[in-house]
Amino acid sequence: MGRIVSNFFISLDDVVEAPDQWHFPYFNDEMGAAIGAGMETASAFLMGRRLYDEWSEYWPKSDDDTFAPFINGATKYVVSHTLTEAGWSGTTVVSGDIAAELTKIKERTEGDIAMSGSATLVRWLLANDLLDELNLLIHPIAVGHGQRLFEDTPTHPLRLVRSTTFTTGVLHAVYAPADS
Repeated sequence: MGRIVSNFFISLDDVVEAPDQWHFPYFNDEMGAAIGAGMETASAFLMGRRLYDEWSEYWPKSDDDTFAPFINGATKYVVSHTLTEAGWSGTTVVSGDIAAELTKIKERTEGDIAMSGSATLVRWLLANDLLDELNLLIHPIAVGHGQRLFEDTPTHPLRLVRSTTFTTGVLHAVYAPADS
């Protein structure tokens, strides 16, 4: 059975928006290895509509030789109430009873269903007991503005599964729901 595993670059003040504007000074081989390990266990990728719109335009045209082959070749799922068809190769639209559909997807998937960059979807997954793991790469920077991962969120107890501190000061913290 698959697990939904969410991954975020996040600032100390909980900002996840536009990491391209603050994340790269902290990227090193340690972080690359952590990201690579997550890609190795992923057999599918889950995203929200907004991320799908951005990535389906960018990644098929990208000449990036690390992530582009992975994401373009992966089985992809996009959660949407408005999208009826997905043009990005390998993408299935998840709509209707989304909780039931994602449960079915988890049941038939071997390996992890990775996701990143969809804060609204992560909050929804937590509220519906569908998120199995939350990987946070916590950067030692306060961004001050932007979408936060847990804005307007009910309480969700989490338990720390493991953590590693990189030489750049980035903390890689892995959490799971407290009741799992």
